[in-house]
Amino acid sequence: MTITYKRINIVLNMSSLSSISRWPVYPFIRYSLLLLGLLALSRLLLVGWQFERVGDIENVLTVLLFGLRFDVIVICILWFIPALILLLLPQQKLLAAIQTGLSKFWLMLTTILIVFLEISTPAFIDQYDTRPNRIFFEYLETPVEVLKTSIYEYPWHFVAATILLFLLIRYLSTFNRQVFEGLKPWPVLSRIIALPLLVLLLAMGARSSFDHRPANPSTAAFSNDQLVNKLGLSSIYTVLTAAYNLKHEDSGSSAYGEMEPQKMVDIIRNNSFVNGNTFVDDKTSTWHSQYVSTRPKAPNLVIILEESLGAGFVGKLGGIGVTPELDKLSDEGLWFTNLYATGTRSARGIEAVATGFPPSPSRSVIKLGLAQQKFVTIASILKQHYYDTQFIYGGESHFDNMAGFFLANGFDKVTDQNDYQNEKFRGTWGVSDEDLFNRVNEQLVNASDKPQFILAFTSSNHSPFEFPDNTIDFHDKNKHTVNNAVKYADYALGKFFEQAKSQAYWNNTYFLVVADHDTRVFGASLVPVNKFHIPGLIIGPGVEARHYTKVASQIDLAPTLLGIMGLSSKHPMIGHDLAKLPDSFAGRAIMQYDNNHAYMLGSDIVVHVPEKAAKQFSYQNKKLHAEKLNEGFAQTARAHALWPMYAYREKKYLYE
Repeated sequence: MTITYKRINIVLNMSSLSSISRWPVYPFIRYSLLLLGLLALSRLLLVGWQFERVGDIENVLTVLLFGLRFDVIVICILWFIPALILLLLPQQKLLAAIQTGLSKFWLMLTTILIVFLEISTPAFIDQYDTRPNRIFFEYLETPVEVLKTSIYEYPWHFVAATILLFLLIRYLSTFNRQVFEGLKPWPVLSRIIALPLLVLLLAMGARSSFDHRPANPSTAAFSNDQLVNKLGLSSIYTVLTAAYNLKHEDSGSSAYGEMEPQKMVDIIRNNSFVNGNTFVDDKTSTWHSQYVSTRPKAPNLVIILEESLGAGFVGKLGGIGVTPELDKLSDEGLWFTNLYATGTRSARGIEAVATGFPPSPSRSVIKLGLAQQKFVTIASILKQHYYDTQFIYGGESHFDNMAGFFLANGFDKVTDQNDYQNEKFRGTWGVSDEDLFNRVNEQLVNASDKPQFILAFTSSNHSPFEFPDNTIDFHDKNKHTVNNAVKYADYALGKFFEQAKSQAYWNNTYFLVVADHDTRVFGASLVPVNKFHIPGLIIGPGVEARHYTKVASQIDLAPTLLGIMGLSSKHPMIGHDLAKLPDSFAGRAIMQYDNNHAYMLGSDIVVHVPEKAAKQFSYQNKKLHAEKLNEGFAQTARAHALWPMYAYREKKYLYE
């Protein structure tokens, strides 16, 4: 019996608690406890900050419990290999030193990254009302601009973050040395027993579920407030999830459930208000002919995509009133009072306005591989009518892959900040809106005999909100605020239209002014619909000055413009020609908020959340009110959520 106990003692090498610090996996245990404590502290601070939205102590406990669960998942995923390496620490000193060094580096690096993301989270929430997600990777494409913006907009946060990271690195340098000191390899028999146990424990921890599916972000979704659900996760988890989804983005929409492709396409077609006889023979496609009364002379088209101009800024839409010029222009054309953006990023707005393509949980098509040639855009349609087409931007056109996408899909020319000379003002995000509009006017004045299409994208109303001095009376005391930047952008817009009205091209040019999205989209709901509300205005010859009060979407604008301009075409756009809708139709909008998809018909909305049952709401007084789910309505919404990635994957939006 004595021999048996002795053997057990040798095998487990656990004769006393004091020997724990010599275990090969001891650093893993200590780092795990440290990280669990840091993540719990971060989550508590975030919950305290957002306590009004969290609601009560019961919800706080729910968030913290989910947080602990998902923090364990992250640790088991990130430290799976280091834990095994430490367990298999060899007797040979050189090999042991190499393995220990690699483990030290990885544990310290991942800890710094995790803490960095948590420190960055408040600023990200302030901007996007969610934890860091795929946008984090988009920021990496423009690090200089993002750094400048962070310093301008969050100076104290930036300083505090820098100090905290410095202190963390200093602490970890000492901590690393202490936890790795005196490690002893386990005997072979100990490893044989411990190895499968460790693998099993780490695998179970990473999976965190005995169900047929492992735990995922939807597991932590218990509230109708998407931010509250995200608090139960960690920022490293949401970033890793986003990275995974980017690799599998072509099928990301399947998270909303399955639907037979033909049924899905049939639903889309039946809700398009397109004459069935105009569809092409391919029943799995939405390609159809849009016939209109052709004008004797093809008109010019100028689309002005205004950066971050939500309805909350626009006086005529009940906003704070920093857009007096747009308010005046709204009485001169077709003014949309109930228009909604499809997303919260510029790429999503460009996707909707320039291509008519609806949103999905994937990235915008302007960044997706299969869309980099032969993809349908309003420019490619106008090229068939012998238009000169160009994109004019004040910043760097490689941002969001704009230049690559446009030049490959119907645009003859791209103008960006490198093409301006003697500009009035240049800031972090490029030249001023005045410089941009001067270039637009110059192009129209000096145009060839061909009709012109110009997509102009402004940038002055972008954080850190830089614009020329001595142009406007400030709305806010401090210059560099969003309200002042919007007022300047409006000033530049009014100045351009004043200039355009004096030019010969005015009488043969249609103008669309529309926002790409609102700024800082947030709200205590699965989809903050009110923050998707944007202005839209069409001005041109023969356009009746009136208010269009039905619900409308950015994806409706391209078909509507083609109809107004008198240009027949064939395309797969599922947006409505708003001039041809029956009076009884209340209008439709489609919105993507991170991974949540909303389909709004009049005041009724169905929201799809990944891996969850659909929910129906009524939209009243800028809030969502829960309603009983109508299965037919939910099916229509699901079809519109699934169709974009089906159309992308099956190349149903490409020219042959």
